[in-house]
Amino acid sequence: MEKPSKNIEMANKAHEAIPGNPSTATSSTKKLNDRSGGQPLCLLSETDWTHWIEQGYVVIKQAISKAQATETAKFLWEFEEKDPENPATWYAPPRAEMQMKELAGTGMVEVYNHQHLWDNRQQPKIYKAFVDIWGTPELWVTIDRANLNFPSRPGYEQKGFIHWDYDPDTRPQNVQGVLALSDQTDPEMGGFQCIPWLYRNYEAWKKDQPEDRDHFQPDISGLEDKLVKVALEAGDLMIFNSLLPHGIRPNLSKDKVRIAQYISMMPAEPDNEALRQWRIHSWKNRVAPEGYAFPGDPRKWEQEKYKTARLSELGQKLLGLAHW
Repeated sequence: MEKPSKNIEMANKAHEAIPGNPSTATSSTKKLNDRSGGQPLCLLSETDWTHWIEQGYVVIKQAISKAQATETAKFLWEFEEKDPENPATWYAPPRAEMQMKELAGTGMVEVYNHQHLWDNRQQPKIYKAFVDIWGTPELWVTIDRANLNFPSRPGYEQKGFIHWDYDPDTRPQNVQGVLALSDQTDPEMGGFQCIPWLYRNYEAWKKDQPEDRDHFQPDISGLEDKLVKVALEAGDLMIFNSLLPHGIRPNLSKDKVRIAQYISMMPAEPDNEALRQWRIHSWKNRVAPEGYAFPGDPRKWEQEKYKTARLSELGQKLLGLAHW
């Protein structure tokens, strides 16, 4: 594996103090699309757009095929050395310590650059959805991981959480995304939850909060009835505004596993050469982001067992390997 340059190392440490994904900037210099110029949509419907603006998230049905979702999920089971048909294999101590404690036990899969993940990232339908959200075709995709969220068991309980990855007071221009790799229509199984009411009423809500409040984990006492459990089917993509308080809900089902891949896109930053080179280094050498919420895989399976992912013409641009 190639040794990263000093500039690459600096770019990779940019997010060390916050949860947000360090493969892109914490906030874009470009503002999210508000369609103030009457721009047409290339994929979302007008109903989708209204939901995005009012609720802070939108679901794109069948962003990838169910067959592709199944193949990606199959790979994740293999990577985690777990048998989907044998729950006795599901529960094991974590391989690495999670500094971001609310993620401990939530089933994060520390894989970032495998071919299956890149095949999903470079799907044209996924790309077009983010083009609508940003109002620009020149995007970079985040280099992020996946999730296998198992049913709670004694010794492996997970209570669920609500947080922000970016301090909402900074008004970040950022979005995040979750691609469902299994059906998540049962509200009792682990999956995405959020509070659109708080997204819409943040400024009024914070006036009643203490000055020393946690800017990443809100006190949601009294807001429990406003939690929304988003139902997704395998292949569906959900995109949400980073100002939307969100998290993983506890998996209280008997035997259902929430499986997902995290995918988002941001406006490309071709002038940020250190970040561009880090992204290329991460893809080429199968390297995980460093930072507060990304412990990586101590087995180093990505480096030792898998090859560099093949990229389409679109994928090369989404990485930064080729320029828009």
